[in-house]
Amino acid sequence: MRALLWLLLTVSVLANVAISTVAGWTGAPRIAASVATGLVLLASAVGLWLTRPRTHS
Repeated sequence: MRALLWLLLTVSVLANVAISTVAGWTGAPRIAASVATGLVLLASAVGLWLTRPRTHS
């Protein structure tokens, strides 16, 4: 599960960088793609945080 979340996090970051720099999209498609990759990034980060190993202090 955590491996899949790490994969999603990495792919969403790379996709967002590609959309912002290389894709050449402008306007609404660029915004929609950026929002979509941002949501995937946030969801995977929250999933990783929720599944982190717990230690007792």
